[in-house]
Amino acid sequence: MTVARGSKETDADERVVQSYRLDDQIGFLLRVANQRHTALFMARMVGGLTPPQFATLARLREVGPCSQNRLGRLVYLDAATIKGVVDRLIGRGFVMTADDPLDRRRRAVGLTESGMAIAEEAIEAAKVISAATLEPLEPDEREQMVRLLKKIS
Repeated sequence: MTVARGSKETDADERVVQSYRLDDQIGFLLRVANQRHTALFMARMVGGLTPPQFATLARLREVGPCSQNRLGRLVYLDAATIKGVVDRLIGRGFVMTADDPLDRRRRAVGLTESGMAIAEEAIEAAKVISAATLEPLEPDEREQMVRLLKKIS
């Protein structure tokens, strides 16, 4: 249907369009920023690690061995996803499982020597990736961005 300019319907349609611009929406902007960051990550991360694999290795480096369930919570992955990530990392020789000394009903996930080495190398790459992601911002804006993202996370 075509409506002549200046009609009441056109004015109403324009107000509706003006009231919601996709380019001004936080969810859309976060997705676009995440796509940019992911492209930088995939181009620069060592060892072909994916973001969930990197997060898993980095978190294990921080906390040491822990249950797969706890590890999933620490990297914000559901049980099925963390299981797949851990299985792939086991297959690559980066993590291993053993009986949890605190609870024999559980298995603890921990880094192998090669897992610790790749985690260290990946963390250095991640620093460069983070800097590239935030590069368009001024130094004070970078700190503010991280602070604000932590606040809404």
